[in-house]
This record gives sequence, C-alpha cells and structure tokens, in this order.
Amino acid sequence: MPERTGAQGRRTAAFFDLDKTIIAKSSTLAFSKPFQAGGLISRRAVLRSAYAQFVYLVGGADHDQMEKMRQFLSALTAGWDVATVREIVADTLHNVVDPLVYDEAVTLIEEHRLAGRDVVIVSTSGSEVVEPIGAMLGADRVVATRLVEEDGRYTGEIAYYAYAEEKANAVRALAEERGYDLDACYAYSDSITDVPMLEAVGHPYAVNPDRDLRKVAIANEWPVLVFTKPVALRSRLPPAGPTLAALALGGALTVAGVVWTQVRRRREPV
Repeated sequence: MPERTGAQGRRTAAFFDLDKTIIAKSSTLAFSKPFQAGGLISRRAVLRSAYAQFVYLVGGADHDQMEKMRQFLSALTAGWDVATVREIVADTLHNVVDPLVYDEAVTLIEEHRLAGRDVVIVSTSGSEVVEPIGAMLGADRVVATRLVEEDGRYTGEIAYYAYAEEKANAVRALAEERGYDLDACYAYSDSITDVPMLEAVGHPYAVNPDRDLRKVAIANEWPVLVFTKPVALRSRLPPAGPTLAALALGGALTVAGVVWTQVRRRREPV
C-alpha cells in the first residue's frame, strides 16, 4: 500500500477529470434528454447534443472543439431557471449517470481513499452537474465551471471556467490551501487539454487518452490506463452504505484498466 502522506508528512490527493475518465460520456450532454423533458431545451437541441456527444466520444476534444462546445452550452443555458436545473439533476442523477460510471475508476477512487488521499474531481462541466456526481462518488472536493446567475436564472455567461491551465491553477491552489505535496499526488485525464493539470503532479496518468495525449504520455513515460467497463454504481455499493467504503472487498483492489508496459517502466502502480 502506498504511503498515506508525502514528503515531511504532508497530505496527498488524487485529482480526476470527470468526462471519459470517471464516466463514459460528457456529463453535461448526458442530461440533454432530462432537460428536454423538463421543458428547458428543444428536440433540435437534444439532437445537437447527441451529435456533440458522438464527436466527443469518437475524436476527443481539442481546444477548438472545447471552445465550440462552451459557446453552444453557454447559449443553450441562457435564461434557464436555476432551481429547475438543480431539481432535474437531483431527480435524474442516478438514472442518467449511474450506468455510465467506469468500474475501473470506482475501484481506483477507493484505492486512493484507502491510501488516505483526498479525492478531488476537476471538471470543465458545470458545477450543477459535477457537484452531485462528486457527492455520489464520495469525492472530498469538486472543482467545476460556474455559470453566472441573476434573479434565479442563468445569464449564459461563465463566472469561472475550469479548463486547461485553469485546472492546473486550481490544483496548485488546493495544494496550498490543504497542504498537499504535489510531487506525491496523482492526476488522471483523457484529454490533451488537461496536460497542465497532469504536469502539476508527481504521478500523472492518461486514461482512455485522445491521440494527442497518448503521444505526450508515451514521450513522458506516463502510465496509460484503459477503462472499458461502465457499471451501475449502485451495484458496487453495500446495500446499506451511502459511500464507497467497502468497494475494495472481494478482489476489487486490482484496477481492471491495462497499463501499457511501454510507458510504465519507471512508475509504480497505485
């Protein structure tokens, strides 16, 4: 079992991107049908979301694609009632997200918790979606994009954009605030846009990486994990347990994702 603390007894953490790292889709776009059912978006917008989801899953998302998605979602949410959005997310969270969670990611999260590390989700998706998912997964902290609200509605503007270098800034700020030893911390992501966050820690991992991140990972000898098993999260929980407390029982300590041998020579498994 890895050490619980870093150098000189400082605390450590594991930082996780959300989309295609913990869950198999874009968390925001996954709610397009519930938002349509709640009267927030049109059928045409649902189809656009489905197409964006397809492009994201097949090709990943570079900076240009992420900017287009940001503009689309900003325009889409303008005028939405904040309370309605949060109610829809709360009511449909398990039905929408539960089947999309990677079994390998849940196991990995629990391993870090058992090792005494904080688990932090750092996502470009909106806080309205990410925070409930983080709570469902038992994360200690969540960093997510925040939308501007006025008179109980979204304006379509972004107050804080958790993207690219800003993710790394958030990781460093949390390290300063909570006393993390970043050299002993871990980070996981699928996207080339998250290289700054991965470079901010001593143990970066590429998970289901897009083509560009795979090249960076190989060049830097970062381990590459392949997650392939979305699972109903509730099937992994003890019947009476509200958290992930006992997931390591019964052989769950082995991460099912494959670590490519050519990029793990100088890394130790979690």
